Amino acid sequence: MLNYLVAFGAIAGLMVGWVVVQRIARGYAERHPETGPYREVGCSGGCGHCGQPCEQPAEAPVAPPRPL
Repeated sequence: MLNYLVAFGAIAGLMVGWVVVQRIARGYAERHPETGPYREVGCSGGCGHCGQPCEQPAEAPVAPPRPL
């Protein structure tokens, strides 16, 4: 039973620790906008994450140059 409680406590502690790290990173990104936006790591990132294809926007047609 003690092993179960230790394992449960360790996993819960790691999860809480990760949430704290994310909050610190978001706060740093807000205080220092010159470093760029905060990027979330994981499957919600879109292009290339979790094997999901990246949707490319359709390119706008290029108009021919106007004669002078």
